[in-house]
Amino acid sequence: MIYDIRHVTRYEYGSTVTFSHCSLRLLPHDEPGQKVLETKLSIDPSPRETIERACFFGNRVTSLTISTPHRRLTVEAKATVDIAREPPPEPQTTPLWEAVRDHAFGSESLSPTSPTHFLFPSRFVPQFNPAADYAAESFLPGRPVLEAAMDLMHRMRNDFTYDPKATVVSTPLSEAFEKRSGVCQDFAHIMIAGLRGIGLPAAYVSGYIRTIPPAGKKRLEGADATHAWVTLWCGEDTGYIGLDPTNCLLVGNDHISLAWGRDYADISPVAGIILGASDQEIEVKVDVVPREATSK
Repeated sequence: MIYDIRHVTRYEYGSTVTFSHCSLRLLPHDEPGQKVLETKLSIDPSPRETIERACFFGNRVTSLTISTPHRRLTVEAKATVDIAREPPPEPQTTPLWEAVRDHAFGSESLSPTSPTHFLFPSRFVPQFNPAADYAAESFLPGRPVLEAAMDLMHRMRNDFTYDPKATVVSTPLSEAFEKRSGVCQDFAHIMIAGLRGIGLPAAYVSGYIRTIPPAGKKRLEGADATHAWVTLWCGEDTGYIGLDPTNCLLVGNDHISLAWGRDYADISPVAGIILGASDQEIEVKVDVVPREATSK
């Protein structure tokens, strides 16, 4: 499936900004099952300097400096992406979770895809024993790793409520866990904390998911949003498998990956510093539109 993506972020400042330096992670990259056909980034006002690089995990990072005084900043990212992922293995055929755990801790690789990077606490995913205890209920001795992870995902769907008003970006996962409510970022962090807490390597993924309107209804422009999910390392042969705890889905061809890392702090879409404004309002609009089915 080929998707056209448009992601617009607008900042309105309470006073004039005289200087801005930002790092953007808004352009997708190639990965297994995902091929980027075209990307374009537009900034208003125009930056004095723009530098694109790849971070350690292979994500595309655009650094920009704006020295033109401004009260509004508009960032528009466009991309065309071809998604054709291989179907995941049958859950019961995946390795036993204890074997995956032991293999991960025995890994000597420090490559960007090594499970080593996703075993330990990180800024937004600290060690949190209640999440580990919650996850452990699904990981019974001798259970296949993907089967157990899917059970955890199903339990989270039943026990947690999606509520955009319950949390903000900076809400600790312990608070979201206690409330049993939040958004996709919270659910991904909670699931990762649980998996890491029992010794399994799990990474955080940001991206988009296609939304399908009800029958007879037109799709609303800007109605889609950025999304977040988990990718779990399931052994050397099986590799990473994506799980979407918000929607209780294995990641498939309706998911478009933007960036991945240890948690949200590694891959926030826009980060940086500004001089001259204390208040700001942010508006984000995302469109994910399927173009055509591929012949693959």
